[in-house]
Amino acid sequence: MTYFFFLSFILASILATVSFWLPLMHPDSEKLSPYECGFDPLGSARLPYSMRFFLVAILFLLFDLEIALLLPTPWAVQLPSPALTMLWATLILSLLTFGLLYEWLQGGLEWAE
Repeated sequence: MTYFFFLSFILASILATVSFWLPLMHPDSEKLSPYECGFDPLGSARLPYSMRFFLVAILFLLFDLEIALLLPTPWAVQLPSPALTMLWATLILSLLTFGLLYEWLQGGLEWAE
């Protein structure tokens, strides 16, 4: 076992040393430029995203999570207290539904301003 660890350590050390010293690094001005394709940048590369995009993405993740939380509810009938499990599932569903309704009424889901 000691021989195996020693051999593994030696092999890892050799590979790390070779990978550090072997590559030829001769960067030129094209390689050091921000765009490696060789073209000059046209326009701004840092365009801001719309906050509505993030809102829709978060709502999608939220309701995707809701489905994942509700998948085990059909098996809740076999639990010792299925009424309590169904109560919690209904509470989660109603909370998410009221949140979606509030967001909808506030106009947060409208793409046009």
